[in-house]
Amino acid sequence: MRARTMTAAALAAALLLGAAAQAQAPQSFRVISPIFGQLVAFAMPSNFAVVFENTKGGHYIREAVLKGETPERWTQMITVTGEKGMTLTPASSPEMFAGTIASGFRSACPDSFAARPLGATHFGRFEGFVAVIGCGRIDSGPTRHSETALLITLKGASDYYTIQWAERGPESDEPPVNDISWQARLRDLSPIDLCPIMPGEAAPYPSCVDKS
Repeated sequence: MRARTMTAAALAAALLLGAAAQAQAPQSFRVISPIFGQLVAFAMPSNFAVVFENTKGGHYIREAVLKGETPERWTQMITVTGEKGMTLTPASSPEMFAGTIASGFRSACPDSFAARPLGATHFGRFEGFVAVIGCGRIDSGPTRHSETALLITLKGASDYYTIQWAERGPESDEPPVNDISWQARLRDLSPIDLCPIMPGEAAPYPSCVDKS
């Protein structure tokens, strides 16, 4: 009888821990932003806050970090970028665009760079490519650290876009590009979509909300 009582107590404790973990998991909200020729939509975890946004010529960037962190000192960052008119570039593709970004990472850490392609995909009717890239040791920021990112590239009607979820950690010989958490983060950002900018429509852009 005592053994059964202890088993029941253990089960109750496990259920309580599971419920607590679920309660602590951050909720998300749908972010829809007009960036050049289209609306870029995805799910943003609610424990992130935008800390930087800028448009310079044909380049757009917006950065969000965990609440309480800063653009200089952060452990996780979600970045959205846009490159105006890039679809006109000969032989451009989401995979080639991802390769260009990966090359920038490699130049920062040639001795500890790693990448894992997750492959070509579609977001709605738009082509995309997903990869995990990173540096085991990088000197930018307050201290030497590793920096790994889930990289999503999208080919829009006229522009290219990226969504990147980066994480910093202790320096290592190789960044954790094979960790299963990156697929989970891709799911956390979903649904990801590009929508047309409708004449006269303003935030919260109901025509794009309806697509979710």
